[in-house]
Amino acid sequence: MREAGLFSFPKMRRLTRRSDFDLVKTGGRTTRGKLMVLTALAVENSATFRAGFVTSRRLGSAVVRNRVRRRFRELVRAHQHELRQDRWIVLIARRGAAGASYGALEDEWLRLAKRASILTI
Repeated sequence: MREAGLFSFPKMRRLTRRSDFDLVKTGGRTTRGKLMVLTALAVENSATFRAGFVTSRRLGSAVVRNRVRRRFRELVRAHQHELRQDRWIVLIARRGAAGASYGALEDEWLRLAKRASILTI
């Protein structure tokens, strides 16, 4: 049985404001892959990491965009204990992400996260 809160991903851990997304986009370091683009920004007074997810209309219908966003959220949630706590992260989906398997998304996420130096392991 899971311990309550151990693997949750509460809304306070998400970037929701446009100004936060813009801050990460302008000041962060971008790493590009085939399925996604990862931008990470070191934030000094942040007690915990925060993550935001972008899926444009070019990806497909609302159903497709929401599915990709849920998968991205699950990727970050599953690896949240391996992430550096002083980072804000934005994941931007590319067209290939809509048809990619979860395993392919996870492989690319881990590769980009290592390249961006946001993992503690």
